[in-house]
Amino acid sequence: MKDPFTEVLAVLGTRSVRGTSLEAGGEWALSFDGRERLKFVAVMKGQCWLVLPDRPPEVLKEGDVILLSDTCYTVASDPGLNPSDGMTLYASLHHNTVSAGRSLRHDYDRRRQRVRNGRASFVLDALPRFLRLDPHSSRTEAIARTLVSLKDEADAGRIGGGLVAERLADILVVQAVRAYVADHPAGDVGWITALADQRLGKVITLMHRDVARRWTIEALAGEVGMSRSALTLRFTQRVGRPPLDHLTRWRMILAQRELARGRSVSEVAEAVGYTSQSAFGHAYKRTMGHTPRGR
Repeated sequence: MKDPFTEVLAVLGTRSVRGTSLEAGGEWALSFDGRERLKFVAVMKGQCWLVLPDRPPEVLKEGDVILLSDTCYTVASDPGLNPSDGMTLYASLHHNTVSAGRSLRHDYDRRRQRVRNGRASFVLDALPRFLRLDPHSSRTEAIARTLVSLKDEADAGRIGGGLVAERLADILVVQAVRAYVADHPAGDVGWITALADQRLGKVITLMHRDVARRWTIEALAGEVGMSRSALTLRFTQRVGRPPLDHLTRWRMILAQRELARGRSVSEVAEAVGYTSQSAFGHAYKRTMGHTPRGR
């Protein structure tokens, strides 16, 4: 039996979009957009500033590894500088290493992973927009080694390199999530950190294990020895939505995958726990923004 996060990652899938490096010195500032993707940043030499919306500037030093999730940001030698558009520097797929400023005193390394098929929000909404990993922890060291391996694989052009990069991307995501959960076991809202809660983790696992079952709050509460009201309150506070809302969202993600594989609406509806195509259609449109038959 896969744990819920392993299952989610297997269903959504990740792929290595690109591994890029920035060498910069003197005065420089570059801004990047907030596309739906995870960004792993490692400072290999020197230091720079990271500027995020609604946060004080953060100084990044050699050895720092951070995770950025679905947010625009700026990296700079000084947070007060007016940034240029950094995306244009990497517009060509052949330009993975670029320079900025007058000298090469800073070495900033970036890896981006994107969740497939437009379902990124199920993972990205459960992760922080910014996570700085402890540079002295074994978890961060493991992530740094994976980043180096991914860069080596991307640069080498060896047979099967794309497949190896995809697997390394999955490993990178899991390593970052482990570090996040370990450092924030009861802090941030989201189903990923809720997995660390013994009772809520069991509730999520039960729903994912038997997605077609006609779950009720009463049945879930009975499985973990809680009252219906206590479970609903605790789950909503930790996950950000009630249990059955989480189940519906996950069902629709599974349904979207199966519809894309060519299964009929009736088959998919039954597979994710709906005896009525009409009820399934309403739930799908409410969750995904369009009908099961297309946008």
